[in-house]
Amino acid sequence: MSTESTSRGPLDGYLVVDLSRALAGPHAGMMLADLGARVIKVETPGTGDDTRSWGPPFVGPDDDQQATYFLSCNRNKESIALDLKSDDGVAVLRDLVQRADVLVENFRPGVLDRLGFSPAQLHELNPRLVILSISGFGHDGPEATRSGYDQIVQGEAGLMSLTGSGPEDPQRVGVPIADLLSGMYGAFGLLAALLERERTGKGQVVRTSLLAAVVGVHAFQGTRHTVAGETPAAQGNHHPSIAPYGLFACRGGKVQISVGSEKLWETFASTFGIDASRPEFAGNAQRVRNRQAVIAAVEQAFADIEAEPLLEKLRAAGIPAGKVRTLDEVYAWEQVHSQGLVVDVDHPVLGKVSLPGPPLRFFDTAQGTETTNRTHTAPPLLDQHGGGIREWLSGTGTGTAEGVQA
Repeated sequence: MSTESTSRGPLDGYLVVDLSRALAGPHAGMMLADLGARVIKVETPGTGDDTRSWGPPFVGPDDDQQATYFLSCNRNKESIALDLKSDDGVAVLRDLVQRADVLVENFRPGVLDRLGFSPAQLHELNPRLVILSISGFGHDGPEATRSGYDQIVQGEAGLMSLTGSGPEDPQRVGVPIADLLSGMYGAFGLLAALLERERTGKGQVVRTSLLAAVVGVHAFQGTRHTVAGETPAAQGNHHPSIAPYGLFACRGGKVQISVGSEKLWETFASTFGIDASRPEFAGNAQRVRNRQAVIAAVEQAFADIEAEPLLEKLRAAGIPAGKVRTLDEVYAWEQVHSQGLVVDVDHPVLGKVSLPGPPLRFFDTAQGTETTNRTHTAPPLLDQHGGGIREWLSGTGTGTAEGVQA
Protein backbone atom coordinates (compact mmCIF):
# COMPACT_ATOMS: atom_id res chain seq x y z
CA MET A 1 0.00 0.00 0.00
CA SER A 2 1.06 3.55 -0.64
CA THR A 3 2.08 5.50 2.43
CA GLU A 4 1.09 8.84 0.90
CA SER A 5 -1.61 10.53 2.96
CA THR A 6 -2.78 14.02 3.84
CA SER A 7 -4.96 12.82 6.72
CA ARG A 8 -4.59 14.60 10.04
CA GLY A 9 -6.08 11.62 11.84
CA PRO A 10 -9.53 10.34 12.85
CA LEU A 11 -9.83 12.90 15.68
CA ASP A 12 -9.14 15.91 13.46
CA GLY A 13 -11.49 18.70 14.54
CA TYR A 14 -11.77 17.62 18.18
CA LEU A 15 -10.45 19.92 20.91
CA VAL A 16 -8.88 18.48 24.07
CA VAL A 17 -8.04 20.58 27.13
CA ASP A 18 -5.30 18.74 29.01
CA LEU A 19 -5.04 19.82 32.65
CA SER A 20 -2.99 16.78 33.61
CA ARG A 21 0.66 16.56 34.59
CA ALA A 22 3.36 13.93 35.11
CA LEU A 23 2.57 10.88 32.97
CA ALA A 24 -0.83 9.16 33.14
CA GLY A 25 -2.94 12.05 31.85
CA PRO A 26 -0.28 13.45 29.51
CA HIS A 27 0.10 10.01 27.92
CA ALA A 28 -3.65 9.87 27.29
CA GLY A 29 -3.54 13.38 25.85
CA MET A 30 -0.63 12.48 23.58
CA MET A 31 -2.55 9.48 22.26
CA LEU A 32 -5.41 11.81 21.30
CA ALA A 33 -3.00 14.29 19.74
CA ASP A 34 -1.40 11.49 17.71
CA LEU A 35 -4.89 10.72 16.38
CA GLY A 36 -5.30 14.28 15.14
CA ALA A 37 -7.04 16.05 18.01
CA ARG A 38 -5.96 19.55 18.92
CA VAL A 39 -4.59 19.19 22.47
CA ILE A 40 -4.03 22.33 24.53
CA LYS A 41 -1.90 21.60 27.57
CA VAL A 42 -2.60 23.88 30.52
CA GLU A 43 0.47 24.30 32.75
CA THR A 44 1.44 26.08 35.93
CA PRO A 45 3.14 29.43 35.23
CA GLY A 46 6.88 29.48 35.90
CA THR A 47 7.42 25.76 36.45
CA GLY A 48 5.05 23.98 34.10
CA ASP A 49 4.44 20.24 34.16
CA ASP A 50 6.32 18.39 36.92
CA THR A 51 8.19 16.35 34.32
CA ARG A 52 9.93 19.44 32.95
CA SER A 53 12.22 19.09 35.99
CA TRP A 54 12.49 15.28 36.12
CA GLY A 55 16.04 14.33 35.27
CA PRO A 56 18.75 13.85 34.43
CA PRO A 57 19.01 13.34 31.59
CA PHE A 58 18.55 16.90 30.41
CA VAL A 59 19.56 18.05 26.94
CA GLY A 60 20.13 21.39 25.28
CA PRO A 61 22.01 24.55 26.22
CA ASP A 62 22.94 25.14 29.85
CA ASP A 63 20.56 28.08 30.15
CA ASP A 64 17.57 26.24 28.63
CA GLN A 65 17.84 22.57 29.54
CA GLN A 66 15.04 20.24 28.42
CA ALA A 67 14.03 17.10 30.30
CA THR A 68 13.83 14.01 28.11
CA TYR A 69 11.07 12.76 30.42
CA PHE A 70 8.80 15.62 29.36
CA LEU A 71 9.67 15.00 25.71
CA SER A 72 8.40 11.41 26.03
CA CYS A 73 4.73 12.23 26.63
CA ASN A 74 3.86 15.62 25.14
CA ARG A 75 4.38 15.57 21.38
CA ASN A 76 1.76 17.19 19.13
CA LYS A 77 0.47 19.49 21.90
CA GLU A 78 0.23 23.23 22.48
CA SER A 79 1.11 24.84 25.81
CA ILE A 80 -0.54 27.68 27.67
CA ALA A 81 0.41 28.73 31.21
CA LEU A 82 -2.59 29.56 33.43
CA ASP A 83 -2.82 30.32 37.13
CA LEU A 84 -6.09 28.59 37.98
CA LYS A 85 -6.28 30.50 41.26
CA SER A 86 -6.42 33.83 39.43
CA ASP A 87 -9.41 35.48 37.76
CA ASP A 88 -7.59 35.57 34.43
CA GLY A 89 -6.66 31.89 34.56
CA VAL A 90 -10.20 30.87 35.48
CA ALA A 91 -11.66 32.99 32.69
CA VAL A 92 -9.36 31.53 30.03
CA LEU A 93 -10.04 28.00 31.19
CA ARG A 94 -13.79 28.64 31.12
CA ASP A 95 -13.47 29.82 27.51
CA LEU A 96 -11.50 26.72 26.60
CA VAL A 97 -13.97 24.39 28.30
CA GLN A 98 -16.89 25.95 26.42
CA ARG A 99 -15.18 25.08 23.12
CA ALA A 100 -13.73 21.71 24.08
CA ASP A 101 -14.85 18.18 23.32
CA VAL A 102 -12.67 16.57 25.99
CA LEU A 103 -11.07 17.62 29.27
CA VAL A 104 -8.32 15.44 30.80
CA GLU A 105 -7.30 15.81 34.45
CA ASN A 106 -5.41 13.77 37.03
CA PHE A 107 -5.65 15.95 40.12
CA ARG A 108 -6.16 14.24 43.44
CA PRO A 109 -9.94 13.73 43.92
CA GLY A 110 -11.57 16.96 45.08
CA VAL A 111 -8.90 19.40 43.89
CA LEU A 112 -10.67 20.42 40.68
CA ASP A 113 -13.90 20.88 42.62
CA ARG A 114 -12.17 23.33 44.95
CA LEU A 115 -10.93 25.29 41.93
CA GLY A 116 -14.54 25.77 40.83
CA PHE A 117 -14.48 23.19 38.03
CA SER A 118 -16.36 20.22 39.44
CA PRO A 119 -17.89 17.85 36.87
CA ALA A 120 -21.29 19.45 37.43
CA GLN A 121 -19.85 22.95 36.90
CA LEU A 122 -17.95 21.81 33.80
CA HIS A 123 -21.14 20.37 32.33
CA GLU A 124 -23.00 23.59 33.07
CA LEU A 125 -20.41 25.31 30.89
CA ASN A 126 -20.49 22.60 28.22
CA PRO A 127 -23.04 19.77 28.41
CA ARG A 128 -21.27 17.92 25.54
CA LEU A 129 -17.92 17.80 27.33
CA VAL A 130 -16.36 14.37 27.94
CA ILE A 131 -14.25 14.49 31.11
CA LEU A 132 -11.46 11.98 31.71
CA SER A 133 -10.37 11.83 35.36
CA ILE A 134 -7.42 9.64 36.35
CA SER A 135 -6.57 9.08 40.01
CA GLY A 136 -4.16 6.91 41.93
CA PHE A 137 -6.45 4.53 43.78
CA GLY A 138 -9.93 5.47 42.53
CA HIS A 139 -12.22 8.44 43.10
CA ASP A 140 -14.15 6.83 45.94
CA GLY A 141 -13.64 4.06 48.47
CA PRO A 142 -11.60 4.12 51.69
CA GLU A 143 -8.29 5.08 50.02
CA ALA A 144 -9.51 7.54 47.42
CA THR A 145 -7.46 10.42 48.84
CA ARG A 146 -4.10 8.66 48.53
CA SER A 147 -1.58 10.15 46.11
CA GLY A 148 -0.95 7.87 43.17
CA TYR A 149 2.62 7.26 42.12
CA ASP A 150 3.57 4.47 39.75
CA GLN A 151 6.18 2.88 42.02
CA ILE A 152 3.70 2.64 44.90
CA VAL A 153 0.85 1.33 42.78
CA GLN A 154 2.99 -1.33 41.10
CA GLY A 155 3.49 -2.73 44.58
CA GLU A 156 0.00 -2.15 45.96
CA ALA A 157 -1.70 -3.61 42.88
CA GLY A 158 0.32 -6.84 43.05
CA LEU A 159 2.43 -6.36 39.94
CA MET A 160 5.75 -6.37 41.80
CA SER A 161 4.83 -9.65 43.48
CA LEU A 162 4.64 -11.19 40.00
CA THR A 163 7.86 -9.62 38.71
CA GLY A 164 11.39 -10.61 39.65
CA SER A 165 13.62 -13.65 39.88
CA GLY A 166 11.54 -15.21 42.66
CA PRO A 167 9.10 -14.56 45.52
CA GLU A 168 11.80 -12.88 47.64
CA ASP A 169 12.87 -10.56 44.82
CA PRO A 170 9.95 -8.23 43.95
CA GLN A 171 10.83 -5.89 41.10
CA ARG A 172 9.15 -2.94 39.42
CA VAL A 173 8.58 -3.01 35.68
CA GLY A 174 11.24 -0.95 33.91
CA VAL A 175 8.79 1.72 32.70
CA PRO A 176 6.00 3.50 34.65
CA ILE A 177 3.51 0.89 33.52
CA ALA A 178 0.69 1.86 35.91
CA ASP A 179 0.79 5.43 34.59
CA LEU A 180 0.95 4.31 30.98
CA LEU A 181 -1.83 1.74 31.29
CA SER A 182 -4.16 4.16 33.07
CA GLY A 183 -3.55 6.67 30.29
CA MET A 184 -4.33 4.03 27.68
CA TYR A 185 -7.46 2.83 29.47
CA GLY A 186 -8.50 6.44 29.93
CA ALA A 187 -8.11 7.26 26.23
CA PHE A 188 -10.08 4.13 25.36
CA GLY A 189 -12.88 5.09 27.75
CA LEU A 190 -13.20 8.67 26.59
CA LEU A 191 -13.35 7.58 22.93
CA ALA A 192 -16.26 5.32 23.89
CA ALA A 193 -17.90 8.29 25.63
CA LEU A 194 -17.41 10.45 22.52
CA LEU A 195 -19.06 7.73 20.46
CA GLU A 196 -22.02 7.62 22.85
CA ARG A 197 -22.24 11.41 22.68
CA GLU A 198 -22.96 11.04 18.98
CA ARG A 199 -26.18 9.23 19.96
CA THR A 200 -27.20 11.21 23.06
CA GLY A 201 -25.70 14.66 22.52
CA LYS A 202 -24.43 14.62 26.11
CA GLY A 203 -20.97 14.31 27.57
CA GLN A 204 -20.12 12.33 30.67
CA VAL A 205 -17.33 11.61 33.13
CA VAL A 206 -14.91 8.72 32.49
CA ARG A 207 -12.89 7.63 35.51
CA THR A 208 -9.99 5.24 35.85
CA SER A 209 -7.01 4.92 38.16
CA LEU A 210 -3.50 3.54 38.32
CA LEU A 211 -4.82 0.84 40.63
CA ALA A 212 -7.64 -0.11 38.25
CA ALA A 213 -5.32 -0.18 35.25
CA VAL A 214 -2.88 -2.62 36.84
CA VAL A 215 -5.60 -4.88 38.23
CA GLY A 216 -7.20 -4.71 34.78
CA VAL A 217 -4.16 -6.39 33.22
CA HIS A 218 -3.69 -9.16 35.78
CA ALA A 219 -5.14 -11.41 33.06
CA PHE A 220 -4.58 -15.14 33.71
CA GLN A 221 -2.65 -14.35 36.89
CA GLY A 222 -5.81 -12.78 38.29
CA THR A 223 -8.00 -15.77 37.53
CA ARG A 224 -5.37 -18.07 39.00
CA HIS A 225 -6.37 -16.45 42.28
CA THR A 226 -10.06 -15.63 41.84
CA VAL A 227 -10.98 -18.96 40.25
CA ALA A 228 -8.27 -21.48 41.14
CA GLY A 229 -7.53 -20.09 44.59
CA GLU A 230 -3.80 -19.82 43.96
CA THR A 231 -1.62 -16.84 44.85
CA PRO A 232 0.87 -16.38 42.00
CA ALA A 233 4.43 -15.30 42.73
CA ALA A 234 7.41 -14.11 40.72
CA GLN A 235 9.40 -16.86 39.06
CA GLY A 236 11.79 -15.05 36.76
CA ASN A 237 11.84 -15.26 33.00
CA HIS A 238 9.70 -18.37 32.53
CA HIS A 239 5.97 -18.51 31.90
CA PRO A 240 3.92 -19.84 34.83
CA SER A 241 1.51 -21.80 32.62
CA ILE A 242 3.45 -22.77 29.48
CA ALA A 243 6.74 -24.68 29.09
CA PRO A 244 9.17 -24.25 27.53
CA TYR A 245 8.46 -20.54 27.25
CA GLY A 246 11.08 -18.04 28.43
CA LEU A 247 14.72 -17.01 28.43
CA PHE A 248 17.30 -19.78 28.01
CA ALA A 249 21.09 -19.82 28.15
CA CYS A 250 23.12 -20.90 25.16
CA ARG A 251 26.81 -20.70 24.31
CA GLY A 252 27.97 -17.19 25.19
CA GLY A 253 24.50 -15.70 25.45
CA LYS A 254 20.77 -16.13 25.85
CA VAL A 255 17.74 -16.53 23.61
CA GLN A 256 14.00 -16.50 24.15
CA ILE A 257 11.64 -19.18 22.88
CA SER A 258 7.86 -19.57 23.02
CA VAL A 259 6.72 -23.16 22.55
CA GLY A 260 2.98 -22.59 22.88
CA SER A 261 1.45 -25.77 21.44
CA GLU A 262 2.01 -29.51 21.43
CA LYS A 263 2.79 -29.43 17.71
CA LEU A 264 5.49 -26.83 18.32
CA TRP A 265 6.84 -28.87 21.22
CA GLU A 266 7.12 -31.98 19.06
CA THR A 267 8.92 -30.00 16.36
CA PHE A 268 11.20 -28.33 18.89
CA ALA A 269 12.09 -31.55 20.68
CA SER A 270 12.80 -33.34 17.40
CA THR A 271 14.96 -30.47 16.11
CA PHE A 272 17.11 -30.36 19.23
CA GLY A 273 17.27 -34.04 20.15
CA ILE A 274 15.13 -33.84 23.27
CA ASP A 275 13.27 -37.01 24.24
CA ALA A 276 9.65 -35.86 24.10
CA SER A 277 8.43 -39.29 25.26
CA ARG A 278 9.71 -38.80 28.82
CA PRO A 279 6.67 -38.93 31.15
CA GLU A 280 7.48 -35.53 32.66
CA PHE A 281 7.42 -34.00 29.15
CA ALA A 282 4.23 -35.75 27.93
CA GLY A 283 2.02 -32.63 27.85
CA ASN A 284 2.16 -28.95 28.71
CA ALA A 285 0.75 -29.50 32.20
CA GLN A 286 3.44 -32.07 32.94
CA ARG A 287 6.15 -29.80 31.55
CA VAL A 288 4.95 -26.90 33.70
CA ARG A 289 5.00 -29.11 36.81
CA ASN A 290 8.51 -30.26 35.87
CA ARG A 291 9.74 -26.89 34.64
CA GLN A 292 13.26 -27.21 36.04
CA ALA A 293 13.79 -30.49 34.20
CA VAL A 294 12.53 -28.87 31.00
CA ILE A 295 14.85 -25.89 31.44
CA ALA A 296 17.80 -28.20 32.06
CA ALA A 297 17.03 -30.26 28.94
CA VAL A 298 16.63 -27.18 26.74
CA GLU A 299 19.79 -25.48 27.99
CA GLN A 300 21.75 -28.71 27.55
CA ALA A 301 20.58 -28.81 23.93
CA PHE A 302 21.57 -25.16 23.47
CA ALA A 303 24.92 -25.37 25.30
CA ASP A 304 27.18 -25.67 22.26
CA ILE A 305 25.33 -23.25 19.97
CA GLU A 306 25.94 -19.50 19.93
CA ALA A 307 22.97 -17.14 19.94
CA GLU A 308 22.78 -16.05 16.30
CA PRO A 309 23.15 -19.54 14.75
CA LEU A 310 20.70 -20.81 17.35
CA LEU A 311 18.13 -18.19 16.42
CA GLU A 312 18.52 -19.12 12.75
CA LYS A 313 17.99 -22.79 13.57
CA LEU A 314 14.90 -21.96 15.62
CA ARG A 315 13.45 -19.79 12.87
CA ALA A 316 14.12 -22.48 10.26
CA ALA A 317 12.18 -24.95 12.40
CA GLY A 318 9.28 -22.52 12.82
CA ILE A 319 9.85 -22.03 16.56
CA PRO A 320 8.99 -18.49 17.79
CA ALA A 321 12.26 -17.08 19.10
CA GLY A 322 14.08 -13.82 19.68
CA LYS A 323 16.86 -11.97 21.41
CA VAL A 324 16.84 -9.47 24.28
CA ARG A 325 17.67 -6.15 22.68
CA THR A 326 19.01 -3.07 24.40
CA LEU A 327 17.21 0.19 23.57
CA ASP A 328 19.99 1.37 21.26
CA GLU A 329 19.48 -1.83 19.28
CA VAL A 330 15.71 -1.36 19.27
CA TYR A 331 15.87 2.17 17.87
CA ALA A 332 18.41 1.13 15.23
CA TRP A 333 16.24 -1.82 14.12
CA GLU A 334 14.83 -1.52 10.60
CA GLN A 335 11.56 -3.17 11.65
CA VAL A 336 10.93 -0.46 14.26
CA HIS A 337 11.46 2.27 11.68
CA SER A 338 9.24 0.49 9.14
CA GLN A 339 6.33 0.73 11.59
CA GLY A 340 6.70 4.47 12.15
CA LEU A 341 7.88 3.92 15.73
CA VAL A 342 10.51 6.66 15.48
CA VAL A 343 9.46 10.17 14.42
CA ASP A 344 11.56 13.25 13.77
CA VAL A 345 10.36 16.64 15.01
CA ASP A 346 11.79 20.16 15.04
CA HIS A 347 12.16 21.45 18.58
CA PRO A 348 12.53 25.22 19.11
CA VAL A 349 15.51 24.74 21.45
CA LEU A 350 16.98 21.36 20.50
CA GLY A 351 16.50 21.47 16.74
CA LYS A 352 15.73 18.18 15.02
CA VAL A 353 15.19 15.36 17.51
CA SER A 354 13.89 11.82 17.23
CA LEU A 355 11.10 10.61 19.49
CA PRO A 356 9.44 7.23 20.03
CA GLY A 357 6.48 7.26 17.68
CA PRO A 358 2.77 6.43 17.96
CA PRO A 359 1.87 2.72 17.89
CA LEU A 360 -1.27 2.93 15.69
CA ARG A 361 -1.57 2.95 11.89
CA PHE A 362 -4.65 3.51 9.70
CA PHE A 363 -5.45 2.33 6.18
CA ASP A 364 -8.03 3.00 3.47
CA THR A 365 -8.33 -0.32 1.67
CA ALA A 366 -10.59 1.09 -1.06
CA GLN A 367 -7.97 3.64 -2.06
CA GLY A 368 -5.00 1.43 -1.27
CA THR A 369 -3.45 4.13 0.92
CA GLU A 370 -2.23 4.45 4.45
CA THR A 371 -4.07 7.28 6.18
CA THR A 372 -1.86 7.47 9.27
CA ASN A 373 -1.03 11.03 10.29
CA ARG A 374 2.69 11.45 9.65
CA THR A 375 2.92 15.11 10.67
CA HIS A 376 4.16 15.57 14.21
CA THR A 377 5.19 18.57 16.29
CA ALA A 378 7.71 18.70 19.11
CA PRO A 379 6.64 18.79 22.75
CA PRO A 380 6.04 22.48 23.47
CA LEU A 381 8.02 24.93 25.50
CA LEU A 382 6.17 26.27 28.53
CA ASP A 383 3.49 28.73 27.34
CA GLN A 384 4.84 28.50 23.80
CA HIS A 385 1.35 28.93 22.33
CA GLY A 386 -0.22 31.01 25.08
CA GLY A 387 -0.42 34.22 23.09
CA GLY A 388 -1.90 32.57 20.02
CA ILE A 389 -4.47 30.66 22.06
CA ARG A 390 -5.59 33.81 23.87
CA GLU A 391 -5.97 35.64 20.55
CA TRP A 392 -7.98 32.75 19.14
CA LEU A 393 -10.28 32.72 22.17
CA SER A 394 -10.83 36.47 21.99
CA GLY A 395 -11.48 36.41 18.27
CA THR A 396 -8.64 38.81 17.54
CA GLY A 397 -6.41 36.19 15.93
CA THR A 398 -6.76 33.80 13.03
CA GLY A 399 -6.04 30.73 15.14
CA THR A 400 -3.32 29.75 12.69
CA ALA A 401 -0.21 30.76 14.62
CA GLU A 402 2.58 28.22 14.95
CA GLY A 403 1.14 25.05 16.45
CA VAL A 404 -2.35 26.53 16.69
CA GLN A 405 -4.92 24.86 14.47
CA ALA A 406 -7.82 26.79 13.03
